[in-house]
Amino acid sequence: MKLKIKTILSRGCVALAMTLLASAATSPAMADSIGNCELTGVKGSIPFTPAQAGQLTVETNLPSPGWWNGDTPDTIQDGYEYCMAANIAHRAGLDNLKVVNVAFDALVAGQTKDFDLALSTISITDARKKVVDFSVPYFSSDIGILVKKGTVIDAASIAKMRIGVKQATTGANFVAGKLHPLEVKVFPDQASMFAALMAGQVDAAVHDTSIVLGQAAQSDGAFEVAGQYSTAESYGAIYPKGSPNGATIDTIIDAMDKDGTLKKLASKYLAQAWGADPTTIPYFKP
Repeated sequence: MKLKIKTILSRGCVALAMTLLASAATSPAMADSIGNCELTGVKGSIPFTPAQAGQLTVETNLPSPGWWNGDTPDTIQDGYEYCMAANIAHRAGLDNLKVVNVAFDALVAGQTKDFDLALSTISITDARKKVVDFSVPYFSSDIGILVKKGTVIDAASIAKMRIGVKQATTGANFVAGKLHPLEVKVFPDQASMFAALMAGQVDAAVHDTSIVLGQAAQSDGAFEVAGQYSTAESYGAIYPKGSPNGATIDTIIDAMDKDGTLKKLASKYLAQAWGADPTTIPYFKP
């Protein structure tokens, strides 16, 4: 009798172990993860050979709240573009995502190297296409006007103001070519531009609507987006010129667009960060 009980228990232990192993293989807790990002699609379904073995290397220019939630590469765990990169890595079968912070002007000038793609709210332009390759578009954005709350501004009065712009951006080109304001101050990054606006060194900051909305939402009521200009801009990832992986990463981005992944990222990380619907912002004519 004792032998029989022991045999039954042994068989039961084996069955239990097999059940636990099967459960562990399918449990969400054991699923692949990169930062706090929800990974979609099939891992390794669209592979390519990365610039650095075993990882996806992504360049960006920080800080960029909503898009990259964190001030340094080591502190970022989510955000629209970070999780977009995480999903590209996942579908390529790569377990690691390396974020490299670079100067924006160097990035769009094609002066960086040893990376797979750059995601930094980069507008696709013909001039930039001469030195870098762009992905298919993944987001649309116009150019917005950020001011201190209560500032009286319209399409005519902006020309008499001191305008802050970020170096090497389409916003900087737009201000110089279309608005011709009283004074233009160029800043190396958006953080210093927004700090100058707060300090009263400029009267308005002209930058992507998507970005200035996020800054206004985080300002505790100090800033507001007074208007915007229609430019029909689209963001694209940058690839090193002649990258052999461009077409493959385009396929991944297209797949994420079609299956709703990009829409979910926008809803989760941008709509909440902006605190406003960009379509309600009035349009100015230059």
